[in-house]
Amino acid sequence: MNNTEDRKFVGRLIISVLTEQRNVREAIKLFPETTDRNIECAYHALLHYEADEEMRAKDIEYREAQDEYLEYIAQTLEAGKDLPKNILEEYKPYYSGIAGLWDNTLHGFIKEFLRFINISK
Repeated sequence: MNNTEDRKFVGRLIISVLTEQRNVREAIKLFPETTDRNIECAYHALLHYEADEEMRAKDIEYREAQDEYLEYIAQTLEAGKDLPKNILEEYKPYYSGIAGLWDNTLHGFIKEFLRFINISK
């Protein structure tokens, strides 16, 4: 796939999470290997979505705002467009590629999650 097709695919993945057709872990495993910052940004936004599960359950306004934010990212990517610079900059500290090479176990998921939140490298 090329960047435009990858973006469209990722947009559909995010929509499938928001509509509960797929869970975050399944979606993350399907992300394409890429150097496209737009896709990397979407990857990290989706990880934040998963990490905030407890807060989302407690705060309806937060949940709605986060859902709208992810929906905007999904729609933009589905159209093959670039995300706005402010959104790309927000996730810049996390860019180190997409962790598609982690082992496909619970341990691998936890290891990647800890790396993501900067507890372990």
